[in-house]
Amino acid sequence: MQFQHLSDNLARDPDYLDRLIDENQAAGFVGYSVRALQGWRVKGGGPKFVKVSARSIRYRRRDLIEWAESLVCSNTSQVVAEPAA
Repeated sequence: MQFQHLSDNLARDPDYLDRLIDENQAAGFVGYSVRALQGWRVKGGGPKFVKVSARSIRYRRRDLIEWAESLVCSNTSQVVAEPAA
């Protein structure tokens, strides 16, 4: 169903993947909490983000998808590589 949602949004908005979204929207998009995103920004290992100002962080859906895809494994013994910081 998620793929259909993505296709529908892309059909209506060609810039859907590159439009900046806030951390609440990003957390909902990847299915993690805002706190998790904040922790990854400090410690590393999370998705790329855009620092608009000292107090304003944004994400692109394209980067969130790329990050999630980098964590895909085919079995439980596979080691997940930390994305480059």
